[in-house]
Amino acid sequence: MKEEFINKALTKILKFATDAHQGQKRKYSDQDYITHPIEVASRVKDRYDNMNMVAAALLHDVLEDTDVTHDQLRVWLHEEFRPEKAEAILLLVVELTDVYTKHNFPFLNRKQRKKLEAERLAMVSTEAKQIKLIDIEHNSESILKEDPSFAKVFLKEKEYLLDAMESYMLRN
Repeated sequence: MKEEFINKALTKILKFATDAHQGQKRKYSDQDYITHPIEVASRVKDRYDNMNMVAAALLHDVLEDTDVTHDQLRVWLHEEFRPEKAEAILLLVVELTDVYTKHNFPFLNRKQRKKLEAERLAMVSTEAKQIKLIDIEHNSESILKEDPSFAKVFLKEKEYLLDAMESYMLRN
């Protein structure tokens, strides 16, 4: 019974994320963008088997890369789940959503934005960090394969992020 509920819930979340990312493609390929959140969610399920984390992994780029707003996602989650589950999933998605974007901080250069984002991500929940690490893993695989020259920049940024996360964990 519990497994059936989880499967139904994740199917609804997958549909929502797929609809939100409709028409988007993965950079460097012709794959639908949703293949990335699906892969991240699959790896999260394999490693942690935590429904809230799997749900957040499916939704992790919805606020950042689609027209879905925070309020729209909150309302939809509350229509589908108990309030505490809806808020737990929403919190993880918010923690995983970049704050220091070019759109929000046009006066900062990429290096400055990535530094601030790394410092912010160092303070998110353990669950959000675990999802973020898997997101980095999947993106790194793709970028290394498809754009080795950009991979140097990307991996250096992610190294700084991982160092910031580790430093924060060691201090606390």
